[in-house]
Amino acid sequence: MDSRVLGRARVAVALTFAIHGAVSGAFATRIPWIQEHVHAGPGQLGLALLAPAVGSLIAMPMAGRMSHRFGNRPTTRWLLALWCLLLAFPALAPNLAALWVTLLLFGAVAGMCDVGMNAQGIVAEQRLGRSIMSGLHGMWSVGGLVGGGLGALAAHFEVDARLHLAAMAALLLVVGVVVGRNLLDIRPEEDEEAPAHFVLPSRRILVFGLIGFCAIFGESASADWCAVYLKQVTGASPGVAAASYTAFAFTMAAGRLCGDMVVRRLGPVLTVRISGLLATVGGVLVVVARTPLPAITGFMMLGVGVAVVVPLAFTAAGNAARTPSEGVAGVATISYTSGFVAPSAIGGIAAQTSLPVSFGVVTTLMVAVLLLAGALARRPAPLTPASDAATRP
Repeated sequence: MDSRVLGRARVAVALTFAIHGAVSGAFATRIPWIQEHVHAGPGQLGLALLAPAVGSLIAMPMAGRMSHRFGNRPTTRWLLALWCLLLAFPALAPNLAALWVTLLLFGAVAGMCDVGMNAQGIVAEQRLGRSIMSGLHGMWSVGGLVGGGLGALAAHFEVDARLHLAAMAALLLVVGVVVGRNLLDIRPEEDEEAPAHFVLPSRRILVFGLIGFCAIFGESASADWCAVYLKQVTGASPGVAAASYTAFAFTMAAGRLCGDMVVRRLGPVLTVRISGLLATVGGVLVVVARTPLPAITGFMMLGVGVAVVVPLAFTAAGNAARTPSEGVAGVATISYTSGFVAPSAIGGIAAQTSLPVSFGVVTTLMVAVLLLAGALARRPAPLTPASDAATRP
């Protein structure tokens, strides 16, 4: 493959990740406005915010079938465009029921697009012959920070969320459509059998999914509960408590952006073992901390510890399955379930025991990441550079 084409494809998939993250960041900042607009109480809003997770979990296993039928590039490109377009709709929902339906579709499209862009990243990595997946997920974090930052400014200046999200949707839609032209044209072999409409993961994919589940559980639990933990357990001021999330998010984004250099030098197994060890030590620090500094340090170590685990689980699954989309769909469905479970699980355990006990569970899952790292040992991929039919220009 022409190195210039491959170079443009790498930039395109990185920008695709960033756009996907920017949509998520923009939406998250306007949730309070949407809550007031539909007159939802905390419990009602919580149920509405379950809808994107439900939509993603239902739709992601079907993404492989779409990529097989239409090709990965047009599938990913137009799913990204639809995801950007749908950003404008939650703020237009007239009531809670309409919001729930809108967010269900919002999550379904987001999940399928996530599978497509990760499959793009895996094939680009195969063609380049070096790790890039961690950096791609880092670009998602950067996009989320940019989208969230612009959303915070819009909220601060009291810009109507309907106007703000519509403008963001239009901008990201145009950029996404243009960027998508340079994605790799990944198509199946002529005699390749189409995957089932709903693909159940193999035993090996289940192991990769379990690794991702543990990592995302730690990520979601830390992101949603770190500020509460600092305030309730260590007695931190509101400002210091809020800073704990910033510290966690920064180390996770930095870990992803720098992770590929580590993977290239150490390999995926040793990288995940070190990551699991760092996350375990961070979890222990959080559990024993009774003052802000060690707790913040612990959350920072958790951030850098989980940073590269999910990208490497996706890569391993994409290389192990018949097609990258099929492998990513299986791991994503399992892994992202923990993002749905973790926040409520932490709260439920804390209600019966305490927050330190809840993060003892998180620490145990980080130990599991450390112990399961050997499963990520590279094996011959079903799609090799020689089979260029998978990436015909």
